[in-house]
Amino acid sequence: MDASRIRNFCIIAHIDHGKSTLADRLLDATGTLGERERRDQFLDKMELEQERGITIKAQTARMSYQAKDGETYILNLIDTPGHVDFSYEVSRALQACEGAVLVVDASQGIEAQTLANAYLAIEADLDLIPVVNKIDLPAADPEGAAQEVEDVIGLDAAEVLPISAKEGVGVDELLERIVANVPPPRGDVEAPLRALIFDAWFDSYVGVAALVRVVDGEVAMGSRIMLRSQGSEHDVQDLHVIDPHPRRVQRLGAGEVGVVICGIKSLDEVKIGDTIVPAQRPLPDALPGFREVKPMVFSGLYPVEAEDYHSLKAALEKLRLNDSSFQYEPETSAALGFGFRCGFLGFLHCEIIQERLEREYGLDLITTAPTVRYRVEKKSGETIEIETPAALPDVTEIVAIHEPTILATIHVPQEYVGAVIALCQDRRGIQRDMAVHGSRVQIRYELPLAEVVADFHDRIKSSTRGFGSYDYDLVGYTPAALVKLDILVNGDPVDALSLIVHRDKAHTRGADLARKLKEFIPRQMFEVAIQAAIGAKVVARTTVKALRKNVTAKCYGGDISRKRKLLEKQKAGKRRMKRVGSVEIPQEAFLAALKLGDDS
Repeated sequence: MDASRIRNFCIIAHIDHGKSTLADRLLDATGTLGERERRDQFLDKMELEQERGITIKAQTARMSYQAKDGETYILNLIDTPGHVDFSYEVSRALQACEGAVLVVDASQGIEAQTLANAYLAIEADLDLIPVVNKIDLPAADPEGAAQEVEDVIGLDAAEVLPISAKEGVGVDELLERIVANVPPPRGDVEAPLRALIFDAWFDSYVGVAALVRVVDGEVAMGSRIMLRSQGSEHDVQDLHVIDPHPRRVQRLGAGEVGVVICGIKSLDEVKIGDTIVPAQRPLPDALPGFREVKPMVFSGLYPVEAEDYHSLKAALEKLRLNDSSFQYEPETSAALGFGFRCGFLGFLHCEIIQERLEREYGLDLITTAPTVRYRVEKKSGETIEIETPAALPDVTEIVAIHEPTILATIHVPQEYVGAVIALCQDRRGIQRDMAVHGSRVQIRYELPLAEVVADFHDRIKSSTRGFGSYDYDLVGYTPAALVKLDILVNGDPVDALSLIVHRDKAHTRGADLARKLKEFIPRQMFEVAIQAAIGAKVVARTTVKALRKNVTAKCYGGDISRKRKLLEKQKAGKRRMKRVGSVEIPQEAFLAALKLGDDS
């Protein structure tokens, strides 16, 4: 294929601004889909994506388009996610493109992720094509949205293309704009092969399938290749392009996007961002790849049934191949047994991974409360990083605890500014600045990551009736008055429920947890004390009352001392049971306590 007739581009936007619908219209306009295959959000393949109405995984499709100049072009489209937790997925997709279609909602204008994704595309040196979508809505203001694009992002408002992805209005003009504005791939057809792996997945029939962008040279069926970082050599068994279903081809040339299958069964051999090169010496230099992503939220994943541990391990290996932005390592809990400590980019990312493990691999899991990575300065001069409350050193060894801080950029209509500022102040935020863009206000706040990790996105949405949006960047670590909050049941600490919280919120959080546990811990023959404690100091307590048998039921009439004797005997028995008895905490109690952030 002549590289000058190839255009590689992606669609980037905020959530619900119409990326996937626009992808559907582009597939329709180029005749890529047959009449019977058409359905809404065609490229959202996962059941979870269709249920939630969001894109989780970037998907690619190859389209053939005959332009007005009479030439036929190959358009490689990548549809990307919009949520802040999947920004790493977007950054990977951008590396496989030369251009990006920036979609802005005509009724909502510039939102937080519109700005974040536009900056990612500019950093990747991509040519941006701005479009204003949903011009068919009654509340649409295409001219206002186009002016916002010029004011906030700096692209000429006259160049913004008005379209309606739902109605198909302006799609043909967009295709012509893509052919004219997106540059052809830069690569040397005659040079040795260099191909970038920007996604991969495991297939039980053929092993690891790697989605690649060929930068230089070509890869052909039967050729021998090497994975540059691993040094492992393999024969190419199969090559596919996705248009939009996998179709076998004999070769992939410079500038093309396709799937390479080499029968690799070992999951740790393939790494996202690795370079495929020919096995012959001398080896070409590796491509830059992707920056290593650092997880920001940590949570424990444990199987409900202990025998599912190895199944969970195998599932995590396969999912890690498909989503390189999460990490995991084994850990043990006294309460929950053997499991894994997993790192995620955000709370939604954590939820999605858990649901994918349960649906795609049939696992039944318990997820511990999400935490962030803290830095602890010790009296010995050493600074350590911890991800779990259990790893926190003794309070006598600690000089200071530093928590990660983010800079949140929040976009809201003017009438909801007060509610958003109140929410940020409640989360220990420090206001950085505020700017007005038309009818919307951009507020920037410094916030502790631990305060926004669980339910901040939902609270922003509820405070602004769905009109608010936010994006964030990690800006560093700041010292804070943090303490470890332990939950004790009958004097025994339950490690899975321990938390690191701000001292000012310890009593409230402890009381909420104790109250929640009381609802689910079954009553025993003896009294069960549930306590929240900071070290040796109890800050909150509640009690599960004992079941009581009426031992005086058969005593009618007679001396009162006989009844008193039986009651004292019963009381002594209960004291003895409390000393030797153990309380089994049901799984529902863990789940209820861990979901506390959703209710509070």
